[in-house]
Amino acid sequence: MSTTGERSTGTIYEQVQASPEFADLRSRLRRFVFPMSAAFLAWYLLYVLLASYAPAFMATKVAGNINIGLIFGLLQFVSTFVITTLYVRYANRNIDPAAERLRDRIEGGA
Repeated sequence: MSTTGERSTGTIYEQVQASPEFADLRSRLRRFVFPMSAAFLAWYLLYVLLASYAPAFMATKVAGNINIGLIFGLLQFVSTFVITTLYVRYANRNIDPAAERLRDRIEGGA
């Protein structure tokens, strides 16, 4: 390709990045990632704030040596796995097919 041809149309990557399909893909990703990140950070902040400002509540025994603080801490791990599972399902349905089409476009040079 000539240098002038590349300037007028851009590389295939620049063309794909400027395409409506790529903008839609980026939007789909952000529709999941931003709200889920905010929800997880709020959940984690609640845990930290309760541990800092409500230690008596967090020390409340539930069964034996298991208290509310321990349960909240373990639920942090559970929520991480739940979010991961939700993301994989969302990506399989909403992101991966569109990304595959864009990759085919790039690799095929079309």
